[in-house]
Amino acid sequence: MKNAKLTAYVDGGARGNPGPAAAAAVLFSDGKEIGRACSFLQTRTNNQAEYEAVLLALTEAQKRGAKELEIFSDSELVVNQLNRNYKVKHGGLQPLFVKCWNAMQSFTRITIAAIPREKNTVADALVNDTLDKNG
Repeated sequence: MKNAKLTAYVDGGARGNPGPAAAAAVLFSDGKEIGRACSFLQTRTNNQAEYEAVLLALTEAQKRGAKELEIFSDSELVVNQLNRNYKVKHGGLQPLFVKCWNAMQSFTRITIAAIPREKNTVADALVNDTLDKNG
């Protein structure tokens, strides 16, 4: 399968917290960009937007038939919650965690890792472009 293993860089952001928000995912196969997805989310918190970005990556990877997925995010909270290092206490994040968790089960191997914001510039720029156009 051509896209059996993919890498995704994700970011979410809100202008105001909560405020107009957007999520973005940029997918790579063998180091080459193969797709971008972004979504304007209306009013959300920053953390909700970060979860929505992970959901975008999961959905786009599923559409491309990926069996393995590596996700990079600059949200340490979301990464640690999805890796089960932190509990999800906030009621507004719990349903998003469950959606992500359920979607993750369709992959044979999945990793989610935190990266510094400066290593996530492509997804960050896509979030800001989406907010500029819609918010």
